[in-house]
This record gives sequence, structure tokens and C-alpha cells, in this order.
Amino acid sequence: MNRKIGIVILHGLGRQKEDYASSFVALLQEKYRKASGRKPSDLVIEPVYWADIFEEREQRLYERLVTGNKLRYRDLRRFVIHYLADAVAYQPVDTKEQNYEAVHRTIGEALNRLSQRAGTTTPLYVIAHSLGAVIASNYFYDLQRTTRRDAVIIDRESALERGETLTRFLSFGTTLPLWSLRYRDFNQPIVVPSPLLHHHHPGVQGGWINYYDKDDILAYPLRDIDPMYARAVKKDVQVSVGNWLTSWNPFCHNGYYKSKPIADAIAKMMVDTWKSMS
Repeated sequence: MNRKIGIVILHGLGRQKEDYASSFVALLQEKYRKASGRKPSDLVIEPVYWADIFEEREQRLYERLVTGNKLRYRDLRRFVIHYLADAVAYQPVDTKEQNYEAVHRTIGEALNRLSQRAGTTTPLYVIAHSLGAVIASNYFYDLQRTTRRDAVIIDRESALERGETLTRFLSFGTTLPLWSLRYRDFNQPIVVPSPLLHHHHPGVQGGWINYYDKDDILAYPLRDIDPMYARAVKKDVQVSVGNWLTSWNPFCHNGYYKSKPIADAIAKMMVDTWKSMS
């Protein structure tokens, strides 16, 4: 039986290269091969690259305000612009062609490619870092609860693209709790696994697992946000990421995709999923 697992990966805040996920993909494939004894071709992976939506405008802003006015601390200001501006620019607004929809289209396109490569009912893993976890959460919230779903689904015959095969949501270093301050009640998390997953794969189990490093000032546990999040998120897992220069300070924020223990844990989940598929 040609069983596949579909995976989308989302990067987080800041300047990103288009191949940002390549080393993590290789690490995950190797961990899966060792855990399963099978070829990593069982895993069909689509990284989502959304940074270019903001990159050009952020750079123009930097040049106009910082370089043009000869402001001090240029490297730090560049860091602030590219990190904070991503979060600000992503906010939904009441205009057409907003950034919110543009970013979500990159996920819809990745899911469409994944559906074509792996199959329309393939179990779906979402692995997302930092702001990327907020974006992915919003995307699947829209699929599950709002009318925005029609704007991002390319093939409406695909259960995967409709979000029905969402199996695992794995958030790394997420800033999602900070976004709860936008709402008086932040008590409607996404449902993981999808309520319709068992219709397609009765034996497959799933859930939302959140990884955070205590030294990462952008990362937080999720289960304490609200009682509904305590029900929605299966586990908050404290980890140590980064190298000897960063693992003990806030710069560890970029270390999740290099963590062998995290990749090993996810690979073992994927082995269980593969064995449980009908």
C-alpha cells in the first residue's frame, strides 16, 4: 500500500531565505528513516515561504527611514523592522488584497501541491515556527469556522485542502499567546486533529503539541491561555534549543528547526501515523 504523510512547514518572523527548511527536511527524513526502517519517500513535504510578501516593502522602509535619516544602531533597527513589521503587516484589515489573504494564499498553494503529490486524503502534519504558528492557526481556524475558507482552497474536491485530514499541529516557539490580547475572549482554538480525520483514517490519532524554550522570550506555553486551549493543546513541551552560543539566551529562538530531539520526536509520531493509516 502506497501510504504517504503530507507535511507543510512554515517559517517565522524576520528575514528568511527561500530554502530555510532544507536542513530541517533532511534531518526529519533521516530521523524517520532510522525510526521506521523505511525510505523517507513516505514523507511528502512542502515548505511555505511567505516572507517575500513583506520583504521588499520592509527594505524600502528601512532605507527611507533609517539609511535616509542616518539613524544610529542600524543593524538593530533592521532587526526590529524585519521582525516587528512582519507581525504588524500580517494583521487583517478592511481592504481588498490585504496581506492576511496574501500570506494565507501561500499556504493554500502549498496544500494544493501537497494534495497533488501525496493524495487528496493524505494525513496532514503542520509544523510551524514563531509567527508562522500564528499564521497556520489562523489559516485552519478560517477553514474550520469562517467563510474565508473559499478564498484559499484551490481544489475543493481535496479533503486535505479542506483541512479535513489535519492530523498533527506542531508549533515551535510561538507568539500565539500575545495575540490573545487582541480579543476579550480568546477561547476558540483550532481543533486538532480535524473532526473529520477519522472519516478518512479511522485508526489515526493526532493532536496539537507546542514546543517552547524557557530562554526564548518569544515562546510561550499555550495550555494556560484559556481552558479551551488546555483542552485543544495536547502538550506543552519544554525543550532546549540552539547551540553553545545561543541555547542559554533569547537568541535560541531560531534553533527549533535544528533540534535533533524535536525532529526525533516528530519522526516517531509519523511512524505511528503511517502504521495506523487505513
